[in-house]
Amino acid sequence: MTFGFAPSAATSVSTPADSVSRLARMLEPAEWAEAGIPLLRNPREVVSGLHSRHRPTPATAVVAVLDHEERLAASASFAPRAAPVDGWEFRNALLAHLRRVIPHDLRRRTPVRTAVLLYCREGDERWTEEDGAWMWGLRDACTLHGLRCGAYITLTRGGWQVLGEGRGGRRPNSESPPAALAETLADPDPSPVRSGGGAVEVLRRTAAR
Repeated sequence: MTFGFAPSAATSVSTPADSVSRLARMLEPAEWAEAGIPLLRNPREVVSGLHSRHRPTPATAVVAVLDHEERLAASASFAPRAAPVDGWEFRNALLAHLRRVIPHDLRRRTPVRTAVLLYCREGDERWTEEDGAWMWGLRDACTLHGLRCGAYITLTRGGWQVLGEGRGGRRPNSESPPAALAETLADPDPSPVRSGGGAVEVLRRTAAR
């Protein structure tokens, strides 16, 4: 299966050394698919719930912590400051907001809570370098806060997409009004497979190990 790629929405003038460092702090879709990210049982419910609570607009990140039954334990939304795309900067922002909303689990031998990231952005569902930097930042922030690294989800005009899994839908999207929270818990329909993220079978095999 092939992946779609698009140029990053955030660019700036930088030195070659800076560019190499930033490229090292991002994950490509194949790397993410092989990282053993746990599958969400009901991604549509998670996405709709976060969309209703935080009403994200483009360039807004929503980080959420789910318990072992996939119930929301805490969440926070923020707009990252304008800067070159860098997983290290994104990691620091995510970690700062996690520390504000939920205690760390570093004393546990095995993480029991999972952090997921919903990022509302311009563009289409294809992976960008900015997505790769967010993936790196989420994985590193989870390690430093004692959490399992969960799904990375993009929200665009075309809908939502769980990158690396191929699951997504048309609503909610970056332009749709948020639904009432009660409605987000009553949609039993399975999520359709979208072509942009791919690698869902790889993730299923990894998660089953």
